[in-house]
Amino acid sequence: MRNALFRQTATVSIGVVTVTRAARLTGAALCVALALIAVGWILRDLAVTTGSPADLAWYWAGDHRLPLRGRSATSGLDPVLIVVYVTTAVAALRSPVAASALAATGAVTLAVRLPGLWAAATGSAALVTTLLELAIGAALLVTAAAGRRSADSAYEPLPTRPRPGPAVAAGVLLLLSGLVWAAWEVHWALELPAEITVDRFTGGRSVLAPLLAPPPGWLTAVLVLLALTAGASAFARPPYARPLGLVAGALLCGWGVMGLALAARYELLGRFPGLYGVERLSLLTSLFDLLAGAAVLAVLAGRGEQPAAPAPPWTPARPPAPPSPPPPGW
Repeated sequence: MRNALFRQTATVSIGVVTVTRAARLTGAALCVALALIAVGWILRDLAVTTGSPADLAWYWAGDHRLPLRGRSATSGLDPVLIVVYVTTAVAALRSPVAASALAATGAVTLAVRLPGLWAAATGSAALVTTLLELAIGAALLVTAAAGRRSADSAYEPLPTRPRPGPAVAAGVLLLLSGLVWAAWEVHWALELPAEITVDRFTGGRSVLAPLLAPPPGWLTAVLVLLALTAGASAFARPPYARPLGLVAGALLCGWGVMGLALAARYELLGRFPGLYGVERLSLLTSLFDLLAGAAVLAVLAGRGEQPAAPAPPWTPARPPAPPSPPPPGW
């Protein structure tokens, strides 16, 4: 019986980890630093544009008719990342099981900022910012890995997994989103010259992007990889499936909002029947991104399924106390 109880305790305890308080505070501080860097560059872009937040938002959405007094640095990706950073910081402060959220945030930061190493001008403030953000993203991964410890207390909160129904729904939506974005990139590769297609991934001269923004093809590849990975993990339902899916859902929502906002800016919504096939598909893709991202956020943000708490350690039973007075021969 003792061996059986030991095996049960060991089985339940495997894979149940939390994050130390020091690691949580460090991760939250790193996320706040990333958010402040993005806010600082947004304030810089407000000075470059007309100074109106609405004009800058329209520029992020794709309306480049606004006069600029210099090259912009931020894109529509930056406000979405700010939301992700702030949410992860709050999660790290409130939850001892935020290792997955810290790791997902660090990995996404590394992925979207890596092209800045060769796209930004040497010695520029954008390159310095890129190096700083890459260092902070790597520090988030190290913090999430180094701060992990076993949750060996029955009273300690344990990582929650998405429930089967919501996990399957989120997985299907994320996989479909990844496939749709991959199909669009294949379409542009067939339509555009080879040089421009390469520049879409490397940030060449034919593609003029904001200073901190990743090249459009590179960003699409990151979105596809993130959506497919998050979708596949949602079916397996490990504890890290929830934060990974939430990050992917936030990015999908952001892209859907920007696409629909641009369509409204150019009054395309009222002329939908008269649009060309590619324009219709682009508009429908933006609508699907918004709805799919919102649905993923809704189903994964709900209460999850918590694994069983580890059983208390086995203690041998003590023999009964002798009667008083003890009988002869006791």
